[in-house]
Amino acid sequence: MAVSSIRNSTATWTKANYGDTSNYASAKPEELNISKADRIILHSLAEKVLELSNRPIEKEKKELWYKHNNLEHTRPLIFIDPENGWNEIIKEEVLKCKGNLARRWEVILRKEIFQGELAQDDKTIEPYFDIGYTYNESDWGMREIMHYGGSGGSYKWDAPIKDINDINKIHFPTIEVDYITTQDTINLAREIFDNLLKIRLKGHFWWGLSLSKDLVLLRGNEQILYDVYDNPKLIHCLMKILRDGTLAKLDFLEKNNLLSLNNDGTYIGSGGLGYIKELPSKDFNGNIVGTKDLWGFTESQDTIGLSPEMFDEFIFKYQLPIQERFGLNYYGCCEPLEKRWQIIKKIPNLRRVSVSPWADIKKMTEYLEDKYIFCRKCNPTPLSIPNIDKESIRTNIREELKITKWCIVEFLMHDNHTIGKNPNNVIGWVKIVREEIDKIYK
Repeated sequence: MAVSSIRNSTATWTKANYGDTSNYASAKPEELNISKADRIILHSLAEKVLELSNRPIEKEKKELWYKHNNLEHTRPLIFIDPENGWNEIIKEEVLKCKGNLARRWEVILRKEIFQGELAQDDKTIEPYFDIGYTYNESDWGMREIMHYGGSGGSYKWDAPIKDINDINKIHFPTIEVDYITTQDTINLAREIFDNLLKIRLKGHFWWGLSLSKDLVLLRGNEQILYDVYDNPKLIHCLMKILRDGTLAKLDFLEKNNLLSLNNDGTYIGSGGLGYIKELPSKDFNGNIVGTKDLWGFTESQDTIGLSPEMFDEFIFKYQLPIQERFGLNYYGCCEPLEKRWQIIKKIPNLRRVSVSPWADIKKMTEYLEDKYIFCRKCNPTPLSIPNIDKESIRTNIREELKITKWCIVEFLMHDNHTIGKNPNNVIGWVKIVREEIDKIYK
């Protein structure tokens, strides 16, 4: 039996999940007591981040991102976020802080230092420390029951919607913000970092707005492949509710001024940094942020089993009203998009498009040309062994650079479940990509 539940915005400390630190800076009330010893450690790490942020190369990288996102021809940009591979870079024994919140903040700072000092990709290091809102968000009134394997491994779930009558049990999610704890967290960060890093309040209320993830969790991934033939009315009813509930969520966030600009070094959806001067909108008043002032992100990797026609009918037409609200849009994640291109190119203000490891790169080159950002997701598999095959990686990158020479390209490495327990795999991959870029773009 599925039960309605509350999803908390703050992270729980486990080794398995600290690859994603998007909500690590927010806190629960009981965590707002960081010891003097932990404060000293965090202060020292913040000093290092500040030092890295002041390097001339950070300004150069930022300007590259601005030109790149403006569809100007530059060399391809490189960004690596090894996700679960972070567990093998910043190992638990490396962490010095003892408290739960302090350890989360320590991971955030050590990530910045690793990327600035060792990875040397094009991730900008800036003198900011972002705090997210502490909030609770309800589900849709029904929720899947998850069954997990090992830590970070596979899982399955029991979908709660068994027939069309169950749709009557669904309600729109609600958000309750704990403003007191949020402000207390900001004050604590200001105390600890002592003007070294600027503390910013940045809302993290979604990763993407695809609808399809909620669809498959509520109904079942395999089941929807039957439903589009046998029970299309159920899928249409469910997608309408998911669309309207998501639009209502955006209305709530706008009305309560809970949105934050992402036209800076914010990671946008599944790839690339957000630096852009076209956002916010021309009528932005400098205070209240609306969706039209933001990058939007949608994808539908969960529905790759649907034909383009069925994707259009059952998924895309419900995503479109959401996409229409944003100033710029990015589409796609792990799904190959060449067969869906004629559909997704209808997205207004589409600027960035995912080209996954499973996409037809030549076909996507023909489609995107230099009119969209060619967000190339590199295959993470070569980094999963103890020592990377440098020549194989070099040969593959060289070939892709030749194919995409006239596109606006960024190379991303993420979706890593492991980096072969060898942080040098990350460093070596960035080095190889940069060397091959230098050979072709000089």
